[in-house]
Amino acid sequence: MTDAARESVASSLEQKDGHLSFSHLNPPPSYDLGDHPLPTGREEVWRFTPLKRLRGLLDGTPSDAHLTWDTALPAGVTLSEISAEQARELGELAPNDRPSALAVSLGGGAMLLDVPADVELDEPVVLRLHGESVDDLVYGHLVLRVGRFSKATIVLVHSGSARYTATTSVLVGDGAQVNVVSLQDWDDDAVHLGRDAILVGRDATVRHTSVSFGGNVVRMHANVEYAAPGGSAELLGLYFADAGQHLEHRLFADHNQPRTKSNVLYKGALQGQGAHTVWIGNVLIRQVAEGIETYEENRNLVLTDGCQADSVPNLEIETGEIEGAGHASATARFDDEQLFYLRSRGVSEKEARRLVLHGFFQDLIRKVGVPEIEERLTSTVEAELAKNVLKDLG
Repeated sequence: MTDAARESVASSLEQKDGHLSFSHLNPPPSYDLGDHPLPTGREEVWRFTPLKRLRGLLDGTPSDAHLTWDTALPAGVTLSEISAEQARELGELAPNDRPSALAVSLGGGAMLLDVPADVELDEPVVLRLHGESVDDLVYGHLVLRVGRFSKATIVLVHSGSARYTATTSVLVGDGAQVNVVSLQDWDDDAVHLGRDAILVGRDATVRHTSVSFGGNVVRMHANVEYAAPGGSAELLGLYFADAGQHLEHRLFADHNQPRTKSNVLYKGALQGQGAHTVWIGNVLIRQVAEGIETYEENRNLVLTDGCQADSVPNLEIETGEIEGAGHASATARFDDEQLFYLRSRGVSEKEARRLVLHGFFQDLIRKVGVPEIEERLTSTVEAELAKNVLKDLG
């Protein structure tokens, strides 16, 4: 990011009383770990998270363990190591929680994925990160930089097992079109705390999709800010929690520039005793952000008894000069009318439930934009459904 762009972002945060305005659900950003104390569980931003199951991830214990990487890079795209200070100089958003601050301070530097300006990639960039053991404590710091007027799809696939704390910064140049997919497909014992911080350039378009199926505890935070007017961000998510799993997704769209857009849609399903999902959506519309449009929505489908889905949408509005803002949230069991309609036409109960669940997820899966990942997600939904709902029906 240029110095002028940084100054634009800083000036957009200034309020008429000379102070900065911050969301109550997102603490002020800071690289200083001391500004992000160890949580007790009583804080609003941590009250849903099972801290005892994080197995020391927030303690700040140094570690030299790493995930193994398997990359597929199109021509012209580079992946290189840089220092944490260099990542900061590129203009990444500063950490706004303890996990991302730990990832920066203890990560031993960052990996920079660089897509040059004025490039249109025909194939997705795929980064596969694999952990070997839940005993491994791993810190990750990744920067994805897409140059102005470029078009790229970037896929991050997490698998295996580890205790992983990571921050991913997405820097989107002016006029660029970027599709980022983050798939959490961990083994059952893995713990993952992640933050994807996206800075959208002037008239740029970003789609970010976060998918969580695996892991014991997964807490993902998607954060969007705008470097200049005209940017648009679409934040999508899918999750499927089994017995004992805790899957938590937190969203923060910070409209700090005028004439910007954000659209949030997350869908989740739960089954099995103790399955717990959390979705916290938050949109902050600052005084300077006139003419913006935003909408956030979360839908949860409870498949069995013994599950809990928490869903909390929030809007914080500091100006009345907006095009539109709204939110919606719903948690329900299978739609009896849909099931009755299918059953009345000779479809078995087992097949009817399968069709309803596929319909629930399919509109989002089709937006991923990577056929290989779309097929994988469809197969995973089928496999998850077979564990309880379809199994019980024979």
